[in-house]
Amino acid sequence: MFFKNLLYTPKYATLIATITALCLAIGKFIVGIISGSIAVLASAIDSLLDVGISICNFFAIKKSEQPADSKFNYGLGKLEFLAATFEGLIITCSGIYIFYTSVQKLISSHALESLSSSIDMMIVSFCVTFVLVWFLQKVAKKTHSQVIKADVIHYKVDLLSNGAILCSLAVISFSGFEKLDAILGIIIALYIIFSAFKLIKENVLLLLDRAIEPHIFARVQEILEDSPITSYHALRSRIVGNIIFINVHLVFHPDITLIEAHKICDDIESRIRAIDKNLVWEINAHLDPCDDSEFDVIL
Repeated sequence: MFFKNLLYTPKYATLIATITALCLAIGKFIVGIISGSIAVLASAIDSLLDVGISICNFFAIKKSEQPADSKFNYGLGKLEFLAATFEGLIITCSGIYIFYTSVQKLISSHALESLSSSIDMMIVSFCVTFVLVWFLQKVAKKTHSQVIKADVIHYKVDLLSNGAILCSLAVISFSGFEKLDAILGIIIALYIIFSAFKLIKENVLLLLDRAIEPHIFARVQEILEDSPITSYHALRSRIVGNIIFINVHLVFHPDITLIEAHKICDDIESRIRAIDKNLVWEINAHLDPCDDSEFDVIL
């Protein structure tokens, strides 16, 4: 059980992804050089980029897991968003490179040799990448790690790319229509660039302290409105990885005792945390004896 829990952590999941990408890169380089396949060599370069990205992610996650200190009072959790944004930029560059290579191949002729070894290598790569994506999805669902979510998108793109290369090599071996590889390469490149843009946009918004999802925010509002308080104001939220920060001012009747108000506040916090027990909730509730919202300045 301990080993299983250790395995399904962002840090070790990234380590597994790094080792997997390195093995695939070495295999593709060997086969690509022997066969002369541009598609397989391009896939090898992409796998080599995966190695570099996964190494960066490993150290980013390791650093982000360090506890808060006197210099960084809220910890270094946003390093995950920086790493994921960097990964998105690398994916974009990879997509542009594949697009350029595909166009070059489309307007020129390039004979392929030893197609069987290339096909065998891409079958292995497709199967291994499929298992890796399945594993990373489980880790992402359990941990809500932005870096692992980025890796899932990244390796899904690799899975699609491997599948397309495999199909094109199989068709080429039967038909001899080698330009099919370039056509599929252009389609894959456009999909890669589009996916990377979405990834970059999401993580930039998180770096800018994006509020929590509207449906979760609405649930928080429902709980506050259903609580025995006079009113509430200055409700704010932000999300860092799997940590949700909530700030709110709760207004009580002036005659209520502190211990009664404290119990109500504890009950509100417990109900909010029950919205999603997989998330870490940091709730900061300020208790007011009257509604002073007109004097609040939200920074």
